[in-house]
Amino acid sequence: MSWLQSLDVALFRFINLTLSNAFFDRIMPFFSGNSLFVPLLIVVAAILVWKTGVRGRICLVMLVLVICLGDPLIVNTVKHAVGRLRPFNEVPEAITRVGRGGSLSMPSAHTANWFAATVVLFIYYRHSIRFMLPLAATVGFSRIYNGVHYPGDVLVGAILGAGYAAALVWSLDALWRWAGRRWFPLWWERLPALRNPGLHNEASVRVGKESSIVNRESSIDRHWLRFGYVLIALLLFIRLAYIASGKIELSEDEAYQWLWSKHLALSYYSKPPLVAYTQFLGTLLWGDNEFGVRFFAPVIAAILSVMLLRFFAREASARLGALVILAAAATPLLAIGSTLMTIDPLTVLFWTAAMIFGWRAVQLDSTRHWLWTGAWMGLGFLSKYSSPLQWICWVIFFALWKPARAQLKRPGPYLALLFNALCALPVLIWNAQHGWVTVTHLSERGGLKEEWHPTLRYLRDFLLAEAGLLNPFFFVAAIRAAAGFWRRERQDPLGICLFSMGAPVFLLYLALAIHSRVLPNWIAVAVVPLFCLAAIYWDAGLGVGLAAVIVAHETDLIGKITGHPLPPKPDPLTRVRAWKEMAKVVGEARTSLLSEGKPVFIIGNHYGITSLMSFYLPEARAGVPDDPLVYFRSSEGPENQFYFWPGYGNRKGQNAIFVQEAHAPQPPPERIQKEFASVTDLGIHDIRYRDRVFHQIQIFECRSLR
Repeated sequence: MSWLQSLDVALFRFINLTLSNAFFDRIMPFFSGNSLFVPLLIVVAAILVWKTGVRGRICLVMLVLVICLGDPLIVNTVKHAVGRLRPFNEVPEAITRVGRGGSLSMPSAHTANWFAATVVLFIYYRHSIRFMLPLAATVGFSRIYNGVHYPGDVLVGAILGAGYAAALVWSLDALWRWAGRRWFPLWWERLPALRNPGLHNEASVRVGKESSIVNRESSIDRHWLRFGYVLIALLLFIRLAYIASGKIELSEDEAYQWLWSKHLALSYYSKPPLVAYTQFLGTLLWGDNEFGVRFFAPVIAAILSVMLLRFFAREASARLGALVILAAAATPLLAIGSTLMTIDPLTVLFWTAAMIFGWRAVQLDSTRHWLWTGAWMGLGFLSKYSSPLQWICWVIFFALWKPARAQLKRPGPYLALLFNALCALPVLIWNAQHGWVTVTHLSERGGLKEEWHPTLRYLRDFLLAEAGLLNPFFFVAAIRAAAGFWRRERQDPLGICLFSMGAPVFLLYLALAIHSRVLPNWIAVAVVPLFCLAAIYWDAGLGVGLAAVIVAHETDLIGKITGHPLPPKPDPLTRVRAWKEMAKVVGEARTSLLSEGKPVFIIGNHYGITSLMSFYLPEARAGVPDDPLVYFRSSEGPENQFYFWPGYGNRKGQNAIFVQEAHAPQPPPERIQKEFASVTDLGIHDIRYRDRVFHQIQIFECRSLR
């Protein structure tokens, strides 16, 4: 293969160097990415949706699928399998006219995306080849001229993109022809083919005649129910594939709670124990990696979706249930909870389960359903301490709907309360053994000990954050639906239940935001009930919401489209990127200090950075939990869960690396200076992801623990 490599390099030199001229220098960076691409894509999408009918909408869906699945799953897999470096890493004289990305070279993702889009548009609109093929070829040429790809990368990218685009369209068309006829006959009657949406045949006419005999409304509802199940399975597969792809690293809380899962206990300093046990089971199944830590987040989202689909199929319509699932997938806050394994997925699941079973208990006057309600609420309490707020929601429900008050004369609600109390015993026992430290922590976290000073700053931040994380369309729809329900529809029992399970929680945190800072995820349990209440308003927001969710999962798309990567500060993936690089930098500092002949351990100044170093340093991860290498700095009193685990006091005489996040030089904590014979500042280290500084840490060499 050496002659092919030589030919590839020679062609690269010819295009990048020999053909260099002022005109190309100006226009080729434009074709690699510019600020006009996003508005252009929006205009094209709008035309396809509103002006070209079913054909245009199917074409748009196919375009989204080939871009969103092809780039991260196929192109990146080939990149890592081949492992070819970029030209500017191997050809010293190469001229780089755009940013130097940190990814591998073979194949070119830009070229693959453009040729994939060209093929999809050609399948649905033959004349598009006249402008799309020259445009895609120009983009590929620009990647060579700009010095970021070899000609071979571009050629493979073009073939690969065109190939998987054609394969995807043909495969989905064949699948629909087979499955649509069997499972969705009424829809297949109207759309017998995806590749040629205008196709009609005798089979479709026959199905139309047969379907006119049956109850079409009932059949369509069954269609929506089946569609809901297919959608749930598809979302589960996509989410599992996403977390398996390694696109994102652990967040601070995920790594912190992973450490909890290695020290199983009745409870923990700041949170109940269920998230630790969930991560323990995930890593037991799949190992101590990102997939094992996060495995149950997509699974929980799928279980929640099935519950909602069946709930609405029984209470309203399967169509509404399917729309609820689509809306949840298009909501950034809920989409994050379907990917990251923190306490929120568990809390939302058990809150929603308690709402559904409690509603059934009232409907059926069923003690058994009340027992299930208590069990779900108890598990909710073992997930997050805000779960008891649901009892306040039930009180409001009983107050608003008079017929439900008859349940208060029956044992069901009181047995549910007893079950809830029994589930709280592990937390109560652990806190009794540890001086009720969690109570102190929660009161400080919520600002309850501070004097009341109303401020609009926190309120503004809260509303803006919620509007962004809930999808602006859905956020307005939920507020409008809740307000409209309160004014006009207070006699609808199901509406009362949904309103009672969501609105009080939102209003409580809205009031708290006048006093202190409220984190956006605190209202997570209220989102599903309020969205269910606002289902009638959702259709308009799905497209915007899905686009926002796709970008939030892969913010590098912004750089690929516009040519200007999103700065780290507004990038929502900043908290799940570059931690491996941080651990590598810290590991190199430790290796350097090891050369002095003494054992070296590591100290972190924050629970998050300490946990991430424990996870991403292989030698540290291997020692968890019995022989830790990474510790949180010592303290007089409990600041986090590390206080209750063995510290580094038994490492007398050893050296250490102390790490703290800092954007400007700062002295180490006074306690660290007293604990060691000497402390040497190694300065600020930039932690980069794809040539962008995502984090900054300050490292100190600490010698001879006293």
